[in-house]
Amino acid sequence: MRNSRYSKRDPIKDYFPLPNELFCFGLSYGEIAVYSYLLYRENRKNYQCHPSYKTIGKALKMSKNTVCKCVRLLEEKELIATEPTDVFIKDGKKLNGNLLYTILPIEQAKQYFYKRQLENVDRVVAEERRKKRIEKFCLKPDKQAV
Repeated sequence: MRNSRYSKRDPIKDYFPLPNELFCFGLSYGEIAVYSYLLYRENRKNYQCHPSYKTIGKALKMSKNTVCKCVRLLEEKELIATEPTDVFIKDGKKLNGNLLYTILPIEQAKQYFYKRQLENVDRVVAEERRKKRIEKFCLKPDKQAV
């Protein structure tokens, strides 16, 4: 296969894996794109990276505000953690740096997702019980005592 039109690629250096569970969490396309980009940029030894919102937005063709929103949602869903960093310039001034992103283990995000689902089920069951009690006492749910 000397004249192969496909170049040889190293699967370790040239690719990065996405967890299968990622597509079961109900993430938006923006959240998946930002998470994928952070995985692409992460240091494989400490699971951290620090691109700016602007850099992420430029790579994914998103606005800075959209990237910020997706990062917050990924944090809420416990897929990533962020820490602020500081930068010191020549004259000694301290400025805010980019966020330091840490990619969290997917198991942690799965546990959070299942916990949220169970809470939703509990809420629906409680609502159904409330409706049955109201019907049992022949009260209408729309009219409440004032």
